[in-house]
Amino acid sequence: MNYIETLYEDNHVLIAVKPAGILSQSDKTGDPDMLELLKTYLKEKYNKPGDAYLGLVHRLDRGVGGVMVFAKTSKAASRLSDSIRKNEISKRYYAVLEGVLDQPKGFLRSYLLKDEKVNKVSWVNKNTPNAKEAVLDYELCQIMKGRSLVKINLHTGRPHQIRAQFAQIGCPVAGDVKYGIKTGGMSQPALWSYSLTIIHPVKKEEMVFEKDPPHESPWTDFGF
Repeated sequence: MNYIETLYEDNHVLIAVKPAGILSQSDKTGDPDMLELLKTYLKEKYNKPGDAYLGLVHRLDRGVGGVMVFAKTSKAASRLSDSIRKNEISKRYYAVLEGVLDQPKGFLRSYLLKDEKVNKVSWVNKNTPNAKEAVLDYELCQIMKGRSLVKINLHTGRPHQIRAQFAQIGCPVAGDVKYGIKTGGMSQPALWSYSLTIIHPVKKEEMVFEKDPPHESPWTDFGF
């Protein structure tokens, strides 16, 4: 099977690093996905004769890599999903943006509307039916070769939120064809979920897991 790095595992949760380009769960393409790859890993590790249970409680876009939590029991899945609804799970990202941001720190609030047919969101007026509020804050880390490296803290978890919000202010995520422009031969957006904070579904303890972006372009331009 494709190698998937795991950061932590107990009887209730599995923390793994999704490579950019791998699906979070299966779709009509039939390409490899994290859920099935990790189920195979569990079956092989514990020599399970049947199908291993693994619950998907959140997703990362196919082109986005980074830290994900999976539930190993239905009870853990329910409690983690509840934590997400209560905003108790915190996700932080690195992104390489096209252009140079004006401010070292910023706060973005938008209203996004998703078009399911084309799997894309657009920013709309707050009174638009079905619009969802999207909020994040960011910190500028470095500027290199006309690009900005930022750390992002999500306050809401809307589909394509980071990609759409930075495109809205004229600094799209590098390599993001859907919301920006294809640049430098990149095939996927330079967006990485580097930190995940969860409340353990059974121990009730706060746990933080981190993983830096891979040692490849454009991350290497910023010292990764």
